[in-house]
Amino acid sequence: MNRMQNRSLVISLLSLLLVLVFTVDSFACACCAEPGTRYSGVQRIDSFYLGLLDNIDFAKTAELYTTEAGFDTIVGLGSLRKEYESDSWTAESGSFGLNGVFSKKAWRLSFKTKNGTAGSLLLPMPAQMRILKVDTRDNSDTGNGPILYKEMVFEGRITTGTGFFRSGLSRPATYTLVFQGRGNGCDNATDYGHWNFEVNGPKAKYAFYGQTATTSIESAE
Repeated sequence: MNRMQNRSLVISLLSLLLVLVFTVDSFACACCAEPGTRYSGVQRIDSFYLGLLDNIDFAKTAELYTTEAGFDTIVGLGSLRKEYESDSWTAESGSFGLNGVFSKKAWRLSFKTKNGTAGSLLLPMPAQMRILKVDTRDNSDTGNGPILYKEMVFEGRITTGTGFFRSGLSRPATYTLVFQGRGNGCDNATDYGHWNFEVNGPKAKYAFYGQTATTSIESAE
């Protein structure tokens, strides 16, 4: 092989290397977010998001959202009030046990207090969801764009409530289920490390919150 052939081979190898570098870089940045990103829109729940939701597992505990007013602002959970106001309901023991399952396009959330009082809800998944992705400009840029704050918001009617939820659902009520987290421009199940759940109706007004079972580094920060 002469000098000219060697030079041609080196040039070819360098060209191939540059193509590979730019290809990998382009692929890596396909999910990169831009500074100042703010997206809010409605998304049809297609097969991709069905798979994503199927991979979001609820952690085993949940908290009842309360303010300094305690149970006075809560409607529809009257059977829990005595237990809530007892000495046994501390910050640690006040957590509910939770079994959350997503199956057949519905969530079944089953709650249980430390004293064994139980209740469950069936939440049919709507056809669409709302998505929020925001650069909060908190210096979270790791070199591939900012880490975005994310929400997936689902709203619908509650069709079934048992146990301590039953009395508040004697008339129709609606739910809002929000998965919250952080990540890049693409969506992954591990981006969503937290959830918030609200019920509103003529005889029901309360909220719960908690974590998912698997979180990424971004959503845990």
